[in-house]
Amino acid sequence: MAPWLDVPVVNVPVVNVTVTSELRARLADARLYLCTDARRSSGDLAPFLDAVLGAGVDIVQLREKGLEAREELALLEVFADACRRHGRLLAVNDRADVALAAGADVLHLGQDDLPVPVARRILGPEVIIGRSSHSPAQSDAAAAEPGVDYFCAGPTWATPTKPGRPATGPGLLAHVAQTHPGRPWFAIGGISLDRLGEVLAAGATRVVVVRAITEADDPAAAARAFARRLHQP
Repeated sequence: MAPWLDVPVVNVPVVNVTVTSELRARLADARLYLCTDARRSSGDLAPFLDAVLGAGVDIVQLREKGLEAREELALLEVFADACRRHGRLLAVNDRADVALAAGADVLHLGQDDLPVPVARRILGPEVIIGRSSHSPAQSDAAAAEPGVDYFCAGPTWATPTKPGRPATGPGLLAHVAQTHPGRPWFAIGGISLDRLGEVLAAGATRVVVVRAITEADDPAAAARAFARRLHQP
């Protein structure tokens, strides 16, 4: 037998450079990132997503703890359909396997989640990976960590979505802004329209929002107001 016949075949992934560049260009342009649950109490998930994505939300993430993978994937189909209709980015929280199965554009990882190199091996080079940070040291690390495309800094104010997590205050945002990171970053945590001016004054230009949109009487109007402020020169 020829020696080369004993060499195992290795499938080398083909990188779609056009897709990779296009996704990261959309990330660079993104200003408003929304996290929402499945809207079970109101039963309006699909129309809600159409409304807020049409009003200026750039990235949307399903954030609901305790879901089985099958249930999460079924919900993510609704998210993915809405994101395709509006040309927006779909994000999955924590789970690289679910992100891969859902065909998500973005995987967001917390400090205690799957290591970024492992997530990269699962997802390949195309999917955007984000990282949470809660201190100047963590933000500095996230700004330089290989394989990370963006990061979040906060929570700026205490929020029930992260019980027990102490607020960092706008000081963390000012720290990150002064370091001029070479990748996009988002302020997160208790950000409302009333507080947005303080966030912008600290130097942040992108925000992650939850209750200020999901609990608004008119979610589309709230999203539109955020997007208008964030896109002002």
